Amino acid sequence: MPRQKVLLLPLTRLFHPWCDDVIQAIGGRHDLSVFDESHPIVPQFGGVDVVIDHGGSVGTREMMDAATNARLWQILGTGFDHFDLDYIRTRRIAVANCPGQFSSVALAETAFMFILMLAHKYPQAASNFESGVFNEAVGRELNGLNLGVIGFGASGQELARRAKAFGMRILAIDVRTIEPEILREIKPNLMGTPADLDDVVSESDFLSLHLHLNPATRRIMDARRIALMKSTACLINVARGALVDESALHQALSNGKLGGAGLDVFAQEPPDPNLPVFQLPNVVVTPHIAGVTYQTSLKRAACAAENVDRLAQGLAPLYRID
Repeated sequence: MPRQKVLLLPLTRLFHPWCDDVIQAIGGRHDLSVFDESHPIVPQFGGVDVVIDHGGSVGTREMMDAATNARLWQILGTGFDHFDLDYIRTRRIAVANCPGQFSSVALAETAFMFILMLAHKYPQAASNFESGVFNEAVGRELNGLNLGVIGFGASGQELARRAKAFGMRILAIDVRTIEPEILREIKPNLMGTPADLDDVVSESDFLSLHLHLNPATRRIMDARRIALMKSTACLINVARGALVDESALHQALSNGKLGGAGLDVFAQEPPDPNLPVFQLPNVVVTPHIAGVTYQTSLKRAACAAENVDRLAQGLAPLYRID
């Protein structure tokens, strides 16, 4: 297999384990170097066959212009809403990502952690413990409650599997037709289309978002849809912050119009941690770490390595998004 020249564009503060795992997966079979932002851009891209861009967040138009020999721009991540896809199309470089199946377990586990914490009022219970208040903070059992899963791809399916084990009813929405074998396995109580979204929003006790961010999904949970939710319902978001009208969400939470929220992502990151909404006892927040696991890192590195190998073998890369 011919060795490929690979250039890794790292997010330096997140080098471990993400970039370490890429180096381990690719470095032995191909000629891999790590981009150094203190050196000129153009020489570092000379003769490069594959660019691996951490999260799609590092690459600039200047880098794309410099990658004159590149045949693949591999995004080390799933989302590409912040990647300049339109521009790189003009450079005629194939672009691939590491799609949802490589982070689905991590996202599902975090979403379900939020569900459990909110159902059993963990923030309030933790505060009560500190104050010496016992036997208060009455929670809810999940058995029989409705879980709306908006976006029934890999992470939504993994969440549904976990929720079914707790006796939850699954109300799923997706724009595409889900494979029959998946439906036979998970047996959602409803497998709907976007036309059913309002009904699912209004019927759900917990509503979890598992969507890509694009013009059609931006603020899909707007003020009108948030108002459709039960006053006891909780919104879970481990996908993209801009899927939600955050102002409307904060207002609903602050005014007691919504039961709670579990948020790992925000429209602007980092958000102001001192906002009053984040101090509410029915809000659980984490700093965009739902997909941050050692296993996700290893699986994404293996995905990138497979595409480098395929390019070396004269095969088309997998998971193209261009």
